[in-house]
Order: sequence, then C-alpha cells, then structure tokens
Amino acid sequence: MPKVLIADKINEKGVEVLEGSAEVVNNPTITPEELLETIDQYEGIIVRSRTKITKEVIENAKNLKIIARAGVGVDNIDVDAATDHGILVVNAPQSTSITVAEHAMGLMLSLSRKIAIADASVKAGKWEKSKFMGMELRNKTLGVIGMGRIGSQVVKRSKAFEMDVIVYDPYITEETAKELGVEITTLDDLVQKADVMTIHVPLTPETKGLISKDELAKMKDNAILLNCARGGIIDENDLYEALKERPELKAGLDVYENEPLENSPLATLDNVVLTPHIAASTKEAQRDAAIIVAKEVKEVINGNTPSNVLNMPLVDSETFQTLKPYFKLADKLGQTLVQITTPNISELNIVYSGEINGRSKEPLTRELLKTFLNPILTEPVNSVNAKAVAKQRGIKLTEGETEDSGKYDATIKVEVKYDDNETTIEGTVENGVTKIISIDNYEVNLELEGLMGIIKYVDLPGTIGTIGNILGNYKINIGEMQVGRKSAGGEAVMVLKVDQEITSEAIAELEETKDIEVVKSVKL
Repeated sequence: MPKVLIADKINEKGVEVLEGSAEVVNNPTITPEELLETIDQYEGIIVRSRTKITKEVIENAKNLKIIARAGVGVDNIDVDAATDHGILVVNAPQSTSITVAEHAMGLMLSLSRKIAIADASVKAGKWEKSKFMGMELRNKTLGVIGMGRIGSQVVKRSKAFEMDVIVYDPYITEETAKELGVEITTLDDLVQKADVMTIHVPLTPETKGLISKDELAKMKDNAILLNCARGGIIDENDLYEALKERPELKAGLDVYENEPLENSPLATLDNVVLTPHIAASTKEAQRDAAIIVAKEVKEVINGNTPSNVLNMPLVDSETFQTLKPYFKLADKLGQTLVQITTPNISELNIVYSGEINGRSKEPLTRELLKTFLNPILTEPVNSVNAKAVAKQRGIKLTEGETEDSGKYDATIKVEVKYDDNETTIEGTVENGVTKIISIDNYEVNLELEGLMGIIKYVDLPGTIGTIGNILGNYKINIGEMQVGRKSAGGEAVMVLKVDQEITSEAIAELEETKDIEVVKSVKL
C-alpha cells in the first residue's frame, strides 16, 4: 500500500479520506532533518505552511508523486523543482471561497451600520446613538472587481440584501453575467457608481495600485471600499488621505502592503475597519481544505489526474525531456501577449513546428494559457483547468502543427484576436535562450527577457531617431534593438531591450508622435 505523509496538522476529516487507500503516517511535528531522511518512503505528502518542501527535499523524494498544500498559498513549496522532477503540486483554492466572501459581507455590514466604532463607544461607557446613523444595503449598488470564485459568492450573498450589482472583469461573458444577474461595466464607471466596492483580483503588476488617488477621488462620498484580496491593490497612502479628508467615505481591509500592519495611520481613523488577514481563517475552511487535498492525493495514488494542479499534467519521461526547453518559451510568450493585447480575447491560435511535432503538446498549450490568463483572473488558472477557463471566458482555442520550422529546431507561433485587432508572436529556443523571432509576421531576433518595448511605426527617415530621442528624454537607455520591415517606407516593427521600464508618460508621448502607431511596454 502506498505511503502518504501528513507533515502538518490537518483536520481529521482529511485523514479519514485517505484511510483504506494509503498507509497514512501522521507526523505533524516532523523536523526538516527527519523529512530529508524519510521523504523517499512516500508517494504523497500533505503540508500546510509550517513544513518547507525545498529543492533538497524534492531531490531526495525518489518515489514522490504529489505534494498537496492544505490551503491556497504555496510559498513553502519549490514548485519549479517539483515540476522538474515530474511531481504534481496541488492546493485547495476553492476551500476559502465562501469563507472570504462571508468576511467581505461582514466588513460591508460593519461599515454600513458603523458596528465597530459603535461597539467601541459602548464599551467605553458612552451612549452616542445619533453619532452612528447607518446606511441600508437594500437598493444600493455593489461594484465587484473580479468575478472569480470569491467575487461570485459575494454577488450571491448581496442579492439576499436586494442590492444591484455591477462588475468589472475583462473576462466575464455576457452569458455568465446574465446568469448571475449582474451588469458588466468599466472600472471607471464602477468606481463612480458603486455604493459598495469590493476587490477580488490577484496582485499583479497590472493590479498593483489599481485603486489609488484618482479612483478614490471619483468614489461617492458615503461609499464603502473593501479589500479581502491582496495588499498593494489599494494604495494605502492615498486611501489614508482620502479617508481623512472625507469622513463619510469608508474602507474595510483584511490585507495590507506590508504584513503584519504596524504604525499605519489608517489605524487612527474611525471610518475604517481593519482585520489581520483572517478572511480565509475558519474551521470550515480548514476542514474543507483537508478534505480537498486528501481527495487529490487519493486520486494520484490511484493513478488518476487531480483537479487543482499548479504545475503541469504528467507526461511520459521522453516527451517531457523533449518539451522541457519549450515550457519557458510558452511561459514567456504568454507573459508577453497579456501585456501587448487587451483582455477582450475572442480567439487564440497556436501553431507548433519542428521537433515538438508528433508529441503531446498539451502541457505547452496549458502552460501558455495559464501564464496568459492568470494575471487578470481571480481564480487560480493551472495546467489542468486552463482550457476550461479559456472556454468559460468565451475564448476560441485552436492548436495546429506545421513542418516548416525554418532554421530553428522548433517554434511556437501564437495568434491572438481581440476587439477588432489581432497580434501574432512567434518564438523559439536557440542554444538554451528563449527568443522572439517574429511579431505580426515581421522578422526580429531578440531574447525574451527583462524590460522590453514593442513599437509599430512607419519606416520613414528620422522615425527611429525620434524614438531614441524621446526615450532618452525620459532617461530610458536602449540596450538592444531589432527592426522588422517588409518594404521601405511601409509599416515596421521595432523590438527594444531597455535598461529602464518604458513609463506611461513616455508611451503617451511616443504615440502622439507622427508616424508612431503603437507602443507597448513589456516586463518579463
């Protein structure tokens, strides 16, 4: 019977799931030294946050098939090392959906009825009824940023309060919105209309500072802002100034830019409720997390595929070794595309060529989709659910092969259709280096790494010099440059490697310049 190690304390219901399918070794106090010495005995391991699954542990895990995190975050697991050794990493993202949604509702009620400060007042021996005039939630507008698992649960609960709901999520379909009874809108419109605004998106370069001075200034005077997602999405300095200047504006936070929260001026205000990152902390969530990951482990030791894989599906050893160099390429192409297209994707076409043809390229497609979708979705997109999420978001996906890989061993070409536009990017791996070799069918050859700029322009005398001068004025140094064109005087594409990120101000000036059509900044 396969052996499974439970290395941290989990709910007993999770242990019960495994009994009969595996020899369960429940050792929630195992030391790092003991783990290194014994890990080769196990086919599965379940951890929470205490136990660290390092590269060294994974290298000693000769028989390990699955690492399961009874929770969401996997900072204590070297996922890359696990992937390199063909070990699945799973978690339990759905275990906290209801728990976090209920906490958001709790903050909403506490702020709309001023419960927290009224409680403090009564405990201080006061009776200040007139000071705590509240606001009904009925017929108010709830604005939800991010309609993943948690955002959807908040919507369901808000309906019981007879609230109207508007949502901002670039990937929600009209069909899904209709089913949930919500109206899709823009972020700017949501900020201005919402009586209560709640955030349920991941922290990414795109969402960092998503709500800052400009957005706060547009909010209604008596509006409520909630964040149970990740710290950093709201600029806390700007929030403090807004709350201080507008006492009727209110905020409820469970997450912060720096945790634990220390010496924050927010703690001095009456119109804010602060909790110590406990939105996901309930007995029920811990129970559900234990059951979910135990079932995942059971699936794997029975030879089946789990649902919440964070790295990739299993492939045979020979195929994995052939595909291995191209995982990074798929990742970089996905990262690049999400930064140079809009979120309103209708089609995504992938064409493979060369030595990767004739094999199962499913892991590469899923890797590209995962990287492409993850930055803009609340729910985790992993190697197993990537295609399902794309379909749910209305993205038509096609995959194909071509024998012609030119002078390269293999290439991956991706065409994305969005709004009324389309963008094509092609890459390869050359001597271990991931490269972009064409964009919109203009040939270039540059490493896909670091800070980059992609510029479309009309190939006339002086245009390249103008681009260089504008970037120079913003203290942006060009390290490398590749230019692709089809004819003199026609449209051309420039790909730059730069030493400093191309700022929004620089982009705006470039795009306002004659003969420069499109400017995109890329950070890999």
